[in-house]
Amino acid sequence: MLAFRHNLTAKAALSSMGSESRAYLQLQPYSPPKWAEALKKIPKQRFSLATLPTPVHRWTLPGAEEFELWIKRDDLSGMQLSGNKVRKLEFIIAAAKAQGHDCVITIGGIQSNHCRATAVAARYAGLDCHLILRNSRALADEDPGLVGNLLVERLVGAHVHQVTKEEYVQHGSMALAETLATQLRAKGLNPCIIPVGGSSALGTWGYIEAFREMQQQAPDSRGFTDIVMACGSGGTTAGIALANYLSGHKARVWAFGVCDDPEYFYSFIQGLLDELGAGSNKIGATARDLVTCVQAKGGGYAISSSAELQFMQHIAQSSGIILDPVYSGKAAKGLLEAMSSNPADWSGRRIVFLHTGGLLGMYDKLPQLQPIVGGLGRSHRLQLDAS
Repeated sequence: MLAFRHNLTAKAALSSMGSESRAYLQLQPYSPPKWAEALKKIPKQRFSLATLPTPVHRWTLPGAEEFELWIKRDDLSGMQLSGNKVRKLEFIIAAAKAQGHDCVITIGGIQSNHCRATAVAARYAGLDCHLILRNSRALADEDPGLVGNLLVERLVGAHVHQVTKEEYVQHGSMALAETLATQLRAKGLNPCIIPVGGSSALGTWGYIEAFREMQQQAPDSRGFTDIVMACGSGGTTAGIALANYLSGHKARVWAFGVCDDPEYFYSFIQGLLDELGAGSNKIGATARDLVTCVQAKGGGYAISSSAELQFMQHIAQSSGIILDPVYSGKAAKGLLEAMSSNPADWSGRRIVFLHTGGLLGMYDKLPQLQPIVGGLGRSHRLQLDAS
């Protein structure tokens, strides 16, 4: 059994954080936290892309004013509002550079935040980028346009390859990526395939590090008792949950799933833990012990109900925090519902909500948002003095 330092206090564990300066857009050596040194696949380098540390501050969530709620602003991680994707890409892009790749391939929905972040990160690193974007059958043969994330992707010169949703289901993301990789290799290129959401064992290190950063930002030695986040591809949750466990912090970790179901996420997260050498036979716990997965997808992935969008508009109007419709909006709504249905379970806790970003995805919801925002009646022609 690996000698994990599971009995460290959070304060002692976090004090080991390296003090090396971050030269922006540069490869830098990486050293893991003391409590993670026994893990496998420890990266040797990271490519500094993010603006860190991201802020943590109190958050008054309407309907949950009686609870002590904080928010970790990973929506402000930099790199064109790329949210949580940036931390994963710091390690993934570093590995791609070290291995001599000249381009990257990744895959996601037509408004994928991860794909947009990857396109920008690749360009920063001097790599070309190929995106496989899932679209409806009716639109997959048309120009995808310049709405939201697509505008940034195309501005930085990413190559967009569309597939239908049916093709995505039939073949799977990795098979589609391998098909494109084969075509690019035939042209003499050396592509690096990045999985959906950057959620690989390597990408997980981004949120092992984010946990270390977040706990240093807690207002006192008690730290945060609950860590809440949206869960889409699973890598962010895996990193936070594993770091929380290995450091001995013992916060409750909540993942509000915006696609698939809790059983899928437990299985996927367990797979990442196993790859990192943190299987149950090594650390004495499984994914189910490390995190509680909650269903929060509503009508489905990237499908927003009017009630969900109205909730996000209300949060923005009352607190100034802009949530996105695919991830953080659904997670925050799920958190509020959990607090309302079982307030005793949250009373006296210090809760931090991890805002994973995704602002540009709002532009894809303009037809639904127009009657909600326009109906507020706050846009008027300025009345000028006729004289």
